Amino acid sequence: MTAVDTATLPRLTKAPKDRLVFVPLGGTGEIGMNLNVYGCQGRWLVVDMGVTFGDDQIPGVDVVMPDHSFLEENAADLAGIVITHAHEDHIGAVAYLWPDLRCPVYATPFAAEFLRHKLKEEGLDGEVPVHVVPLGGRVDIGPFNVEFVSFTHSIPEPNGLVIRTAHGNIYHTGDWKLDPEPMVGGTVDYDRLRAIGDEGITACISDSTNILNKGRSGSEGDVRRSLFDMLGRFDGRVAVCCFASNIARVESIVKAARANGRQVCLVGRSLWRMVDTARSTGYIGDIGPLLEADDAADLPARQVLYLCTGSQGESRAAMARIAWGHHPHVTLGRGDVVLFSSRVIPGNEKAIFRLQNRLVRSGVDVLTDREAFIHVSGHPSQDEVGELYRLLRPTVVVPVHGERRHLQVHADFALDHGARKAVVLDNGQVLDLTSSDNPHVFASVPVGRLTLEGDRIVPMDSPVLRDRKKMMVNGAAVITLVLDHKGQVMAPPLVTTHGLFTPDDDDEPQGVGLADAVTDAVGDLDPRDRRNDDTVREAVRRAVRRVMNQDQGRKPLTDVHLVRL
Repeated sequence: MTAVDTATLPRLTKAPKDRLVFVPLGGTGEIGMNLNVYGCQGRWLVVDMGVTFGDDQIPGVDVVMPDHSFLEENAADLAGIVITHAHEDHIGAVAYLWPDLRCPVYATPFAAEFLRHKLKEEGLDGEVPVHVVPLGGRVDIGPFNVEFVSFTHSIPEPNGLVIRTAHGNIYHTGDWKLDPEPMVGGTVDYDRLRAIGDEGITACISDSTNILNKGRSGSEGDVRRSLFDMLGRFDGRVAVCCFASNIARVESIVKAARANGRQVCLVGRSLWRMVDTARSTGYIGDIGPLLEADDAADLPARQVLYLCTGSQGESRAAMARIAWGHHPHVTLGRGDVVLFSSRVIPGNEKAIFRLQNRLVRSGVDVLTDREAFIHVSGHPSQDEVGELYRLLRPTVVVPVHGERRHLQVHADFALDHGARKAVVLDNGQVLDLTSSDNPHVFASVPVGRLTLEGDRIVPMDSPVLRDRKKMMVNGAAVITLVLDHKGQVMAPPLVTTHGLFTPDDDDEPQGVGLADAVTDAVGDLDPRDRRNDDTVREAVRRAVRRVMNQDQGRKPLTDVHLVRL
């Protein structure tokens, strides 16, 4: 399908009554922050509501989520929110955005239990109607009949969704793979998928994360056997970084450690929370005692394994604190080894490599999945995607959950594997799926990004974040100026700068002359303009930025404090 310019499309304001539409609000053209919406018979069904995480380009921001303003405007027509699984990029924004939407939430037991923990942390305990759907269950949500189809992934209870409507059936894959030995949970029911395909699938909304990879993604069972062998090779302390949500991997690491005479310490709050959730839902059995980090202080190095959060280089996670020597109970050095039993999520490369280099600088041996068989992806490679399409036989494929290159490769792949149509979308575009012969984009809705700033939610383009980014790049200057009522300068201007001069610089380096530039800027004003506070402030601000641009090539964020006597 030819790309559509979103800017030229009319805005959709209400759910259509006589069409079936799909609208991605997040997670299309990017990895993470998934939020998808289906519209039919005047109602909306939301599938997933996730977050992504901040990076060096967004100073001071840890959590980023899709702008839900379109859903907020349509809150009266929301039939419900369906969660496919408990990964943060699919469930993490519910606790922050639900108060503006106030509709029912549907999830299978593991995701529902995990969500309850998050809701409690945000003061919403008992307020959100969370409906627990059994594995393989079906539920009517407004005009949508939704069937949860159990799959395998790097977390318990990943679900594909069959969304049945008056205008046809949609299959929404969520995150998935075809793992013959998942270690936690059951295997995929191929007969059920074939029966769903026999029923007829108008469109498949499909995960694109690993579509560039040929072959298959590999099995958790093989990783477990490799870990059993590998952990017997080391004499020092061992730390393993993995995603806290990968319960099968956590269990494999614990069992491999025990088989090699090591006790396991969980290091990171999210690990404890995930293990507690897995225990309460029956996904982790008797794996013996798990220690807190301080419990291992007196154990011989050969008997210790630290299971840590922070595989993506997150600055506040356990492994980063260990690497930079900030953890109160865990120290690693020469003779110790860190295994990164995880993949590099696109966009996190710099943070991960910085963390790994810091560990190596401390004498730690670092092993990743490039050097050892310690990880398989939770997303399908090409052979698995092709197998799913042979079972479901969708007429239309809509790639999501991937960057633009992933989406385009996926669309071409789908056309080569039986789909008659493939549509590549941008977030905010409204796709009409009423007729499988003519899927087309006909409208748009507003999209954007929100950030979590302490206890408040702030748009990504807010003045707060714009100013913070400007200060990070250009520094800041504060000018205190004392004038009389006629606009005469009564004292030398006080100039304070941040991020512009080194400590060895004079307060006003020769050639810069900020105070003189301020005085001259006031003196050059017409006498009537000197009586206008706004005019004076703007003249001073421009003068400071002009001088700094000439001296350093920077235009600092400049505030002028004006005092009248």
